[in-house]
Amino acid sequence: MLEPIKSVLGKGPTLSISFGYSVWWNLFLISTGSVISAIALKSFAVPHEFLAGGIFGLASLIYYSYGVLTPGWLYLILNIPLFIFAWFKVSRRFFYYSCYATIVTTIAYEVLTIAMPVQNQMYAAIACGALVGLGSGMVLHSLGSNGGLDVIAVYLFQKFNIGVGKVYIVFNVIIFSFSLLELPLDIIIASLILVFITSVVVEQTLSMSNQRKVVFIISDNIDMICHDILHELKQSGTFLKGQGAYLREDRNVLMTVVNNLQLKKLEEIAFRHDEKVLLIVENTFSVIGSSFSRRKVY
Repeated sequence: MLEPIKSVLGKGPTLSISFGYSVWWNLFLISTGSVISAIALKSFAVPHEFLAGGIFGLASLIYYSYGVLTPGWLYLILNIPLFIFAWFKVSRRFFYYSCYATIVTTIAYEVLTIAMPVQNQMYAAIACGALVGLGSGMVLHSLGSNGGLDVIAVYLFQKFNIGVGKVYIVFNVIIFSFSLLELPLDIIIASLILVFITSVVVEQTLSMSNQRKVVFIISDNIDMICHDILHELKQSGTFLKGQGAYLREDRNVLMTVVNNLQLKKLEEIAFRHDEKVLLIVENTFSVIGSSFSRRKVY
């Protein structure tokens, strides 16, 4: 029953995975995400003197305190030692993509000016956090990064399994501690809201394409259900050996992985063949290998 899986799925997923790792697709994600982030930072964060966290937050704090250069150029300069670190400690591909992201962000920040006449600090922090989170999430879908603290975070995660979030928390605590000496408390609180919203939107942006549903199907007509899943959903499956707790009868339990759009169609297939079918659905953030996504190697 599992042999048809290879013939049905042989071309589609492989092509999709290869496309996701192509240079042009990565450049598109990095370019679009970097421009969105730069516009948000220039239109909302800097006019209200917010700290966006990370290296750009450090660049902004230097700009607010001393007025030298602009946050965009300071951001580029502060990234230079981190890029040298990425060249030797992470990978060449990661270095090139991250350099590209930082250069695009700096150019977009310096060239593009889109006025956002939002006076309320809370509204500005929310809007900035949402847009920066969206842009950063798009860049993190690629094989590069937004530069800055991402370089250190990726290295520590690969080398010592230290979570990316922990690196950002420690660095931002230091930045916001120093900002207490330079900025009003209202600005700092609004900046904390901005950083929190950014992190939430980044997670949601990443999960839009990564989230899957693991489905366990128990039915007396499991072979017919499996056949339609293979040919209608073009999706694979695995039989697990199970035993009923009451009658102690051996039976096959079908496990399959689908996305959110496929789930409703899967329900229709299952109940079409068996009105008493049992579906157990679990959320999973990431499925790596086989016909799904490749393990991300920088």
